Amino acid sequence: MTEITPVSMDLLLGAVDLLASVLLFGIGVLILVAMMLYIVDVTQTRHAVRRNYPVIGRFRYWFEHLGEFFRQYFFAQDREEMPFNRAQRSWAYRASKNITNTLPFGSTRDLTRPGTVLFVNDPYPDLSQKDAQCPPLVIGPDTSEPYSSEHFFHISAMSYGAISNVAVQALSRGAARAGCWLNTGEGGLAPYHLEGGCDLVFQIGTAKYGVRDEHGDLSKARLRELGENPNIRMFEIKLSQGAKPGFGGILPGVKVTAEIARIRGIPEGRTSISPRRHLEVANPAQLLDMVARVRDLTGKPVGFKTVVGSERVLDDWVEEILKRGPASAPDFITIDGCDGGSGAAPMPLLDAVGLPLRESLPMVVDRLEQSGLRERIRIIASGKQVNPSDVAWALCLGADFICSARAFMFALGCIQAMQCNRNTCPTGVTTHNPRLQQGLNPTDKAVRVAHLARNMEAEVAMIAHSCGVPHPRALNRTHARIVQPNGLSISLHKLYPMPVRAA
Repeated sequence: MTEITPVSMDLLLGAVDLLASVLLFGIGVLILVAMMLYIVDVTQTRHAVRRNYPVIGRFRYWFEHLGEFFRQYFFAQDREEMPFNRAQRSWAYRASKNITNTLPFGSTRDLTRPGTVLFVNDPYPDLSQKDAQCPPLVIGPDTSEPYSSEHFFHISAMSYGAISNVAVQALSRGAARAGCWLNTGEGGLAPYHLEGGCDLVFQIGTAKYGVRDEHGDLSKARLRELGENPNIRMFEIKLSQGAKPGFGGILPGVKVTAEIARIRGIPEGRTSISPRRHLEVANPAQLLDMVARVRDLTGKPVGFKTVVGSERVLDDWVEEILKRGPASAPDFITIDGCDGGSGAAPMPLLDAVGLPLRESLPMVVDRLEQSGLRERIRIIASGKQVNPSDVAWALCLGADFICSARAFMFALGCIQAMQCNRNTCPTGVTTHNPRLQQGLNPTDKAVRVAHLARNMEAEVAMIAHSCGVPHPRALNRTHARIVQPNGLSISLHKLYPMPVRAA
């Protein structure tokens, strides 16, 4: 046993004295800081809680911030959270990791809740082995370079700027592996979009980033140049998006890096807000003029993206197309519901403007069917379609293609931290902070993106086969039912009866 000498005892006592001194000094500093905060709090007049409860009241803001995360992991039930609950996110995570989708015991979904979609199973399903692949569907058959795809699930618009360069890299590589397209979003064409060699839809936003001249107008030379790019297969004119209809895109200044500023042609470090609409498009005639201009200059299919607010707008579009002839019609229309997402949007627009996809999608399909334009114009459904049942429902209502952004964000590792507009995304998806981006490996996440796309199509095909049809695009309104307020369901074809085509 080691003997304690007087010298070692002195050293021990000295260490204890030093520790006590440090602790006393630390306590003194804390008391001093607390006194300063107390004086600041009781003399300020902006925050009532801090004035009435100095120092302690400051913890309110910390707890409020932590509450977002505690609700997600400890308090919210599997089906409670918004905008996406734990069950929805879990499916996307499992699909992207290519692990089993089987669950034990029974569904945690409330099957009697109004609005719940139920699919009509066939009592005698086909015994033959089937896969998820649908017959190819052509967009813009009369253009110089029509686009054809057998895939029905694709990556919706996410701008470089709203999401990080490593996220775009992963999406581009993953889309190429899965054979689906990637929409560039309104932020212009970045080298990261081209890196994977996937099919691209170039979106023309109201600010015309990446395709405007020195005056901010649509550049003919730039359009021709983009039209010659073999990776760009279609062009989409963005009128509005679900999260903020009637309001331009928002890119907070903290996310406008030097590279993003160069690609978009905007000042570095300054918040960029796109115009509410295209300056040259104020009516259906001018919209069709813009569609024709882009199509003539690029030779590729051209459509537009919009949030539907009323039947009157649809009637105006159809009337103008019929007056000019079917050849003047857009090659596709992307319908975004008010339940769509965004990196940054004002809360009143997020919560209360525009129609949800459940109402607007059948409205558009029916109006085009009634006017005889349904075969001419392809319908792309967008807005909160992250699970197979969502996608199958949209196909039942008449969509030709479904695009999703947030499903693929989950594949990239998004945890719904609600930090998209702050450049502080903890998973590197929506931040340009190099330290946070290092958590997102593009090579690894590209595989997950491809897995999600393939598993989505496979599981929608599983629903279709259960309903007795050979492939997902064969689904129609007789194959799904919607639960009503009385707890009973009604067939989609009764809730949304198909119109009689005009003679």
